[in-house]
Amino acid sequence: MICRKKETREEITVLIKADKALGEKMEIVSSIPGIGSLTAVTIIAETNGFELIKNKRQLVSYAGLDVREKTSGTSVKSKPRISKRGNMNLRKVMHFPALAAIRTDERFRNIFLRIVSKHGTKMKAIVAIQRKLLELTYILWKNNAYYDPCFDYYLVPSVAITV
Repeated sequence: MICRKKETREEITVLIKADKALGEKMEIVSSIPGIGSLTAVTIIAETNGFELIKNKRQLVSYAGLDVREKTSGTSVKSKPRISKRGNMNLRKVMHFPALAAIRTDERFRNIFLRIVSKHGTKMKAIVAIQRKLLELTYILWKNNAYYDPCFDYYLVPSVAITV
């Protein structure tokens, strides 16, 4: 089993190196803190290179990281939760990169601490970081730009993203 995993990773590496444009895009995505080459490959494979994704909201909904609230008339049945109606593989693959980003990058750590202090739930903050990492992956992929910790990607208007 271990040998098979190693062979698969080597095949993926060979395929990425064979296509120069894809290799550059993978470097861009891997520049994000916490996201390694295997995570980048999985994100791009699951979204088909963001081929059918038009905006960040659509991507978040596709991954099942969008917030849903059960309501009926005037009654609210439960507190808001993520929908989980999207791609389970994307949600699974984003968990450990979110933890690594919180541990290594000051910006993501501050977001994590702010959400934990406000809501008191660490898992809610981790899911928020997962969502931010996925959105950031999409933004950098579309703009062909490397991650810059000083730049605020969420102030970029959605019109600036060319499809």
